[in-house]
Amino acid sequence: MRRYELMLLFRPDLEDDKLQSAVEKVTRAIVNAGGALTKVSPWGKRRLAYEIQHFREASYFLLHFDIAPTQIRELERGLLISEEVLRHLATVLEDRGELSEEDLPPAAVPAGEREAREDDERREPQPEVAASVDAPADASARETAEAEQGETDEADEPADEADAAAEQSPTTEPVEA
Repeated sequence: MRRYELMLLFRPDLEDDKLQSAVEKVTRAIVNAGGALTKVSPWGKRRLAYEIQHFREASYFLLHFDIAPTQIRELERGLLISEEVLRHLATVLEDRGELSEEDLPPAAVPAGEREAREDDERREPQPEVAASVDAPADASARETAEAEQGETDEADEPADEADAAAEQSPTTEPVEA
């Protein structure tokens, strides 16, 4: 079950009893779909930002309820068919529970705490490499390290004598005065 918020805009020409029956129809549809209402708030008539079906104002209602995500499409389909409803918008409400510092973006954590955490991460012991090139543990590792070092020395030398000559003498272009 997820928590949803549903904003309903009803036609302004509905009488109070027809308006209440339209709201009850929607709440009944929510309950029949397995949902549970938590809050129904009438906001009254308000002016619209633009005309909807030649109406300049509408009666607003806000509903909060819990329902299975699979049932919300069926509910919206019923709202689209209804002639009393001008517009509707169903949104998922996020849980506003406590967030841990790992869930927050870096900018939301105070700078002093972030720097202290980064210092702690740097101080953690790093895993050591068992055999390094500088100090091989046994003879076979030493031979492998020397062979690799020999390969890199040969790769650094130019293969062609013309390339070697080009590397030794810098090329400068004559400057005209």
